[in-house]
Amino acid sequence: MVVSPEAQILILVGLILAVAYLGIFPTLREKTINRLMQIDLGLNALALIVAGAWFWGTGVQFTLLFFEVNWVVFTIVCYAIIEIPLFLHFAKAHGIRLDGRDDNDTE
Repeated sequence: MVVSPEAQILILVGLILAVAYLGIFPTLREKTINRLMQIDLGLNALALIVAGAWFWGTGVQFTLLFFEVNWVVFTIVCYAIIEIPLFLHFAKAHGIRLDGRDDNDTE
């Protein structure tokens, strides 16, 4: 079975985000936007490293709606598009404030 390059990146991003939102984030003792962003930055870097190992120097072009882009842009855009709804749902379910303040802040 041959999987398209776009599908490979989508599967990679989906797996990374599934591990994050079903395994890593729920087990955090302190669930703050800053802590989630730190972990997410590392996971995004992991996605780019794996995608780079697969596609760096190959010249493969990825179709992003009406544009042809490289693997870096495709990975970042797909990661963001898939993660934003997951993050918003997770933040709402766990009472994470999106303004960066803790509930203990007085201002």
